Amino acid sequence: MNLLPDAEPFSFDAPDATVGVLVLHGFTGSPKSMMPWGRALAAEGWSVRVPRLPGHGTRWQDMNLTTWQDWYAEADRALAELTATCSKVFVMGLSMGGSLTLRLAEQHGDRISGIVLVNAAVHSERPDRFLLPFLQRLIPAFPGISNDIRKPGVDEGAYSKIPLKAAHSLTQLWAAIKSDIGRVTQPVLLFRSSIDHVVEASNAQWILDNVSSGDVTSIELINSYHVATLDFDAEFIHERSIDFVRRLSV
Repeated sequence: MNLLPDAEPFSFDAPDATVGVLVLHGFTGSPKSMMPWGRALAAEGWSVRVPRLPGHGTRWQDMNLTTWQDWYAEADRALAELTATCSKVFVMGLSMGGSLTLRLAEQHGDRISGIVLVNAAVHSERPDRFLLPFLQRLIPAFPGISNDIRKPGVDEGAYSKIPLKAAHSLTQLWAAIKSDIGRVTQPVLLFRSSIDHVVEASNAQWILDNVSSGDVTSIELINSYHVATLDFDAEFIHERSIDFVRRLSV
């Protein structure tokens, strides 16, 4: 199996670390989009995992052989590695990575000390969404949604197509998240790009309106598009998420 450039997972175990951070990439993406963030967190002396989710970072056809349960299982496995050695564990995700972050928070309760969401998705407003259950049986893929980045010359390394069987499974993940959203009680730091051509603003608002967390911070990113982790606001995301972890790890 050949990986796309820079799609390798990242793992860092800090000596005697009490804090661990799991960082999750988005739909059709790879660890490439999260690597600067992961390395910034590791530089703080924290243990970090940036897994490559199944079907990602190779060929778009591979995604149609996977489901959201496969992506979740890999995220859950990486989380278990961190919770085995760290007393405080945080989960952070971009787009679908944010979706998986919410699902992990629903399932693991106080084993997760806080979550950070960047343009997280829980639904779509695309007009063709109602046809997806039928289209995914007939058509393998749609044109892609990659590289929604304001900063010139940046490539997130995502697929050029949307695999429709995988996309249909993603909608099932969203349904599971929405049914259990009240179980999210951890502190939340949410980033939302003011201009996002992939995930609509209604996603962030729905999350903010429905989590049960008492500690919620929402920040608008005015200089980045969807893949904000590689855009002009990337260092700002690093700084604020590091402050978030520090505050909750005292």
